[in-house]
Amino acid sequence: MTGPRADTSAAPLADPDTPVPAAAPIVLPPWAVAGSRRRAHIARVVALIGTWATHLAVSPAECQAWHDAALWHDALRDAPEEELRAIVDASAPWILGEVPGGVGFLHGPAAAARLAAGGERREPVLDAIRWHTVGSAQWGATGRALYMADFLEPGREFAHEERAALAQRVPRDFDHAFRDVVALRVKWAAEAGKALVPRTVELWNAVR
Repeated sequence: MTGPRADTSAAPLADPDTPVPAAAPIVLPPWAVAGSRRRAHIARVVALIGTWATHLAVSPAECQAWHDAALWHDALRDAPEEELRAIVDASAPWILGEVPGGVGFLHGPAAAARLAAGGERREPVLDAIRWHTVGSAQWGATGRALYMADFLEPGREFAHEERAALAQRVPRDFDHAFRDVVALRVKWAAEAGKALVPRTVELWNAVR
């Protein structure tokens, strides 16, 4: 699938070492469980994905979808595993057979379930949030943008230069940047001895 095209009339991007501007204070749903560090991460993801949307000149509807996916993706990241498992089990128990246990995998499906129960109907937004930790070969631009922004936001404490360079490439070469982000995440998982879930393997096979 071809990603959005860059708007060549947009202002030049900042140098890779320039921090992404801070986002406006975020407002999460009342059911969110996210501490101050998590909220700071969310704000950086929102800021980064908004910068990309501006330079890519995506439609207003898609820009809102990107923003909302970024805002809500970690809304339940600090919730207890038992709570997340109960939410997923009540709404989409099949997901429990697809991802390992643990907050790191369950918070996305749980947040998507809470959003859907509250009336959210945009499937690209729900799917982006649901699978943002493992990836999905079925994603359109919203899911891919969130997957990249979550990984490339400048507050993460590793591989600063490599990730900054990738973040700078996104508005200029969305599809290839996405492929390289997937490759990097798969490589690091393999080097750490972590097993890849089938959905991640399917995504990697689709983009490589």
